[in-house]
This record gives sequence, C-alpha cells and structure tokens, in this order.
Amino acid sequence: MLADLSEEEWDTVIRVHLKGRLAPMRHAAAYWRTESKAGREPAARVINTTSGAGLLGSIGQGNYSAAKAGIAAMTIVAAAEMARYGITVNAIAPAARTRMTQDAFAETMAKPDEGFDAMAPENVSPLVVWLGSAEAADVTGRVFEVEAGKVSVAEGWRHGPMIDKGARWAPTELGPVVADLLARAIPPEPVYGA
Repeated sequence: MLADLSEEEWDTVIRVHLKGRLAPMRHAAAYWRTESKAGREPAARVINTTSGAGLLGSIGQGNYSAAKAGIAAMTIVAAAEMARYGITVNAIAPAARTRMTQDAFAETMAKPDEGFDAMAPENVSPLVVWLGSAEAADVTGRVFEVEAGKVSVAEGWRHGPMIDKGARWAPTELGPVVADLLARAIPPEPVYGA
C-alpha cells in the first residue's frame, strides 16, 4: 500500500520497469533514425510490455502501476516521435502466468487432459510476433491487452465532456459544473483489487 511504500521500493520499481524500457529503446531509435536519414528505411518495431495494473491501477501496487502507466504513456509518445523514421512503437499488457504469479494462477492451469491453459505465457506470443511483422507496419502508438484467447486494444485517456465559460471560473461556481461533467462522463474502470 502507498502508505507503507518506501522511497527505495518506489525507485527500484520505477528504475526496473520504466527506465528499463527507455534504455534500450533510445539506443535502437537513435540507430534506426541514422539509418533512415541515410536513406535506408528500417523495418523497425518496438514492443513494450506494460500491464493491466498500469492501465487501470492495482491496489497494493502503486509503484508498479505508476511504472507500467509510464510505459504506456512513453509508448504513445515514442510512436509519435519515431513515426517519421519508419519505426512503430506499441505495447502489450499481457495477463499470463509468470514465475511471480504462478501460485496465484495455479487454479487456472489446465490439466493435460483439459486442453487450453488460459494463463499460459504462450498465449501472448502470437500478438508479439504479429506486431513485429511487416503486416503490422501501419500499427503504432497502440496498447493491446492479451489474455488467454482474448485480444483488445486499450482506449486510454481521452478528452471527455467540457464546459467552456470563456473566462476564469470562481471556485464557488465549480460545484455544479463538475457535477454536470461527471454526470456526462464515462465512469472509470474499477481499479484491480477494488
């Protein structure tokens, strides 16, 4: 929980997840930019890994959720910056068993005679392969969720309802304005664990 999270725990998770994506991506982008400027159009793909926790939040994982949200945001910015060089940048938010989650997902594992294992990491691989292919050359700046046999595209932050007074608001005016905006807005998805 955030109230118990140390700065060291925060920094470690941000460094591993967020900086861990930036470090190789910036070097690859610099190389591909040089190639593009030299007239050698790269067939270049970046596929970042984020998480549902970064898209919706997860109670007890404030540092992880923030890092993964940062990766999703960095993905869309990188896609916009790198498009002119022929580089696509997308992210996946997989739901699959890992070494850290294998006990939590143990009940969803298929027995050999039951067939499909919904939480098998192999369920994520086909989307990664496709995003790295020539067929995906026009897909960039997107975040995909993949779980079992499901694939979806995340629809992140968007401008919602608006009221424009044309002048500065007084704090005493904003109560009914905010109430109206919230009444017209799409309710947020629930945070994992809420």
